[in-house]
Amino acid sequence: MAKKEVKKVVDLGHGVGRRKTAIARVYLREGEGKIIINGRDVDTYFANPMLVFIVKQPLTITDTLTKFDILINVVGGGPSGQAGACRHGISRALVENDETCRPALHTNGFMTRDSRMVERKKYGQPGARRKFQFSKR
Repeated sequence: MAKKEVKKVVDLGHGVGRRKTAIARVYLREGEGKIIINGRDVDTYFANPMLVFIVKQPLTITDTLTKFDILINVVGGGPSGQAGACRHGISRALVENDETCRPALHTNGFMTRDSRMVERKKYGQPGARRKFQFSKR
């Protein structure tokens, strides 16, 4: 039997990004600028062009849009949280690959994890802050 030739893929950097309840694992590879999210192209995964813009922000700031292929596995949350998690993960992966990107990404706030979460619902009321209607009589 002939041995199968296995193509070894070299990760240039990886990062984990989080936003709301979404978690994105990002892997940088040499390439021409393709962004694959959960096996689909970024433009088909995020139908809203604003979310595509959010995902590509770290790459445009560091002028690396056509330098890497990016593979992203993202779980949890909704589209907005997933786009923010992807942006955070890409920023971390770029810094792991090249430390000189850090100042530009940090000044734009992409290295900081956005800790805002949905407030929990409290007992005795219909939502986090909403109260049941009060009746005097």
